[in-house]
Amino acid sequence: MRLLESFRGAAIQLPNRIAMAPMTRGRADDKTGVPHPLTAEYYAQRAGAGLIVSEGVWVSRTGKSGPGIPGLVTGRQIEAWRAVTKAVHEKGGRIYAQLWHAGRVSHPEVVGRTPVAPSAVRQAGRIFVSEGLMDAVEPRALSELEIGEVVQDFAAAAHAAVEAGFDGVELHGANGYLIQEFLAQNTNRREDRYGGSLAARLRFPLEVVAAVVEEIGAERVALRISPGNPENDIVEDDWKEVYPRLLTELRRYGLAYLHVIDTPGHEALSHLRPLWPGTLIANLRSDEPTSQDEGESLIESGLADVVAFGRLFIANPDLPARFALRAPLARADHEVYYGARLDGFTDFPAMEAESAKFACSARS
Repeated sequence: MRLLESFRGAAIQLPNRIAMAPMTRGRADDKTGVPHPLTAEYYAQRAGAGLIVSEGVWVSRTGKSGPGIPGLVTGRQIEAWRAVTKAVHEKGGRIYAQLWHAGRVSHPEVVGRTPVAPSAVRQAGRIFVSEGLMDAVEPRALSELEIGEVVQDFAAAAHAAVEAGFDGVELHGANGYLIQEFLAQNTNRREDRYGGSLAARLRFPLEVVAAVVEEIGAERVALRISPGNPENDIVEDDWKEVYPRLLTELRRYGLAYLHVIDTPGHEALSHLRPLWPGTLIANLRSDEPTSQDEGESLIESGLADVVAFGRLFIANPDLPARFALRAPLARADHEVYYGARLDGFTDFPAMEAESAKFACSARS
């Protein structure tokens, strides 16, 4: 099975080609942004993944998207994450922190102020807050000075991630959040050096990458993108021009990996894979969780070096071992995906010890 083969890239080495995708779980203390004490157990249970990418963590309070989202800014947050990374490493795992600024995909009820974005363009739809769903508000356009401050927020959070023991960081440039908002024409209507031309729209994402690389080294930095993904009211009709140019600029850094969200039709992967000589992690966006066979196909076709699995990891903490045996997979109810409730977090069992032992021998 190709998914269970080890992988050795220029900047990252993994015991298998299965990544645990970043998944918001909403279990952190909403006031402090400190991860719940069970978070260490949750991630350690899933340390059999070749790589774990943490749930998105905010790089500044203004970048928080909803209730229960953890941060990576304060001393208490760093200390709590240090317990998480220690637990993962003790189980032989590797874990990257996903650094996240939600941009306009937030609400005053969440951040205590008007959300910020490249331009004052309100998204369609509603935002989840602690009281439920509320109408999205018009964000405030960032000034050039503030853009520079956000860039430094990402760099500071990357420094904090290394201090907390993470093996690296993944910059969240996908799903309609701040980095992608600068790339998309419908959310970036600026007429200064950060908007208008394609080069100007690329400026902020590239400044974030450069600052984080300078802070912790390119071999510990990755970027997640979702070309053409309409999530959170993003429109990218020109993604086939935008993302090849972005990848051209990124190639000089020697990043740990590029994480590409695509649909089962693989249009983005097919278009961008030839342009990216480094490690590529693929993450399929569809109604159903990515299957083992879909993952194998992505590796066999050369469209990906590693495949990220999300929802399957919620109910199957030992997913690679189950893949090795082609064992039945548990399914989690959507109601336990998010929120302060602790059922559906660390209480999904692994297979019996003997089955897991056999799975490990099957991989060798």
